Amino acid sequence: MRVRYTIFFALLFSSYLMGQQQDHFTQFMHNRLGINPAFAGAENAPTFTALMRNQWIGFEGAPQTQMLSFHMPVLSEKVGLGGTVLRSSIGLTERYTAGLDYSYRIRLGNGFFRMGLKTSVRLIRMDFRKAEGTQPVDQDQAIPVGFQSKYVPNFGAGIYYQGKDFYFGVSVPRLLENNIDLSDSDLVISREIQHFYLNGGITFRLSDESAIQTHMLLKYVEGAPFDGDINISMVFAERFTAGLSYRLGGSEDVGFGEAFSGLIGVGITKNIELGISYDFTISELRQYSSGTIEAMLRYRIGSGGEGPNTDLKDARNF
Repeated sequence: MRVRYTIFFALLFSSYLMGQQQDHFTQFMHNRLGINPAFAGAENAPTFTALMRNQWIGFEGAPQTQMLSFHMPVLSEKVGLGGTVLRSSIGLTERYTAGLDYSYRIRLGNGFFRMGLKTSVRLIRMDFRKAEGTQPVDQDQAIPVGFQSKYVPNFGAGIYYQGKDFYFGVSVPRLLENNIDLSDSDLVISREIQHFYLNGGITFRLSDESAIQTHMLLKYVEGAPFDGDINISMVFAERFTAGLSYRLGGSEDVGFGEAFSGLIGVGITKNIELGISYDFTISELRQYSSGTIEAMLRYRIGSGGEGPNTDLKDARNF
């Protein structure tokens, strides 16, 4: 039975009004193109990345997200081009987002400074045939019948600096505060809101084959609690990665965060990398779910050009 859809329906619109609307990944270090268009081309070779996230396992109607991205450098690596396709669902709602990314690179000091632009379109749709209530849904005039949908265009921008052993970026992927109501009413109830991201990381090299990497992603949305992810990972034997992450959030009653996560990765070949993460929920939702699982698959074409981090294979993703 879909007894929890009513809860998700309410949570969905409350998040549209005051909360975070962008999808997030535990393996956020592999989703930098989705966060920041200036990252396009930064890996020095054509790169495909797929991410799949099953959130709050066992919680009916819980969020699920699938993302595929591609980016590559062109014009002597001065320009980066990329694109992302993303599907996410929660309760009655599905969102499909397609985006194109452009970046321009300038050498600055011992690294590269990039400026990026993103254009995107999002399809939002709700399937009210899945709705359930304490009384027959088809007798309630306030609940629409069938599908409702809407296309929402947008654009974003970002900057990104990549040094030999560190990076940082600032971005706003969706700048326009579009009306996202699905009804035809003139009253605007819900809008897209701007999400501000600050991400960065440092590599501490221990040898030619091993390193410690740290990654951080901070998120600010007006009207929502400050949020962030912090990760520390060990790269060893040039192909294996193991790490831990901590996510801020939670609630006022459980004030020490939303989740702890374990991450592992392996370079299957020189060009193919697989990553898996598992979130241990520490907020009240831990009573209703079995955590969150996520998988990442990356395929890199060729060996890339000269640039930061090409001497440590796994640090190419850095």
